[in-house]
Amino acid sequence: MKTLRILLVDDHEVVRLGLTTLLGDVADVELVGESGSGREALQACERLSPDVVILDIRLPDQSGVEVCRQIVERWPHIKVIILTSYLSDDLVAEAIVAGAAGFVRKQVGNESLLQAIEAVRRGEALLDPQTTRQVLRRMRQAERLIDAGAFRSLSKRELEVLLLVSRGKGNREIAENLQVSETTVRNHVTSLLDKLGLSNRIELATYAVKHHLATYLSEDKL
Repeated sequence: MKTLRILLVDDHEVVRLGLTTLLGDVADVELVGESGSGREALQACERLSPDVVILDIRLPDQSGVEVCRQIVERWPHIKVIILTSYLSDDLVAEAIVAGAAGFVRKQVGNESLLQAIEAVRRGEALLDPQTTRQVLRRMRQAERLIDAGAFRSLSKRELEVLLLVSRGKGNREIAENLQVSETTVRNHVTSLLDKLGLSNRIELATYAVKHHLATYLSEDKL
């Protein structure tokens, strides 16, 4: 098995010492260098070309997320494992966009770091369960914002008509369901097509499904 070359970046010497001891007991892993700042980390990546950088999110000269972004952009073959004591939704999202391969919380112990290293060795991304929940929650929030934007120009009645169109209802059924005339329904359909820039009822139905109209209405509550 190829030896995995690791660069350790943390501004606390005690942390580096502990991790150095831990990594020294792992087969096929070589600690090729240590750095205490973002600037030193980038210089070390240039000089040593490690396979993996274990990177503290808080560094004295710049954000670990920014260091991660620069590493991934300049040396795409290097995988970055973020080491942090605190994970917020914003931090997780920013680090993923920056290209982090995984996250390890300092509180969870050495075993999680070893698992992360092995996951990276296999070419996998690794998120611990708490981080995964945070990522999924952030993604759902982003989706809801997108969905809300997709329907922003529509009135309450147009949303109701669109929902029924997406369920395959014809104008007569929609009129009966909403207790309005078919002419009113046709006018609403025409307005929907115009506002959404679509051509026919099939496209309306597709649009409604794509943007999770039923979920949006149940959460936003007509």
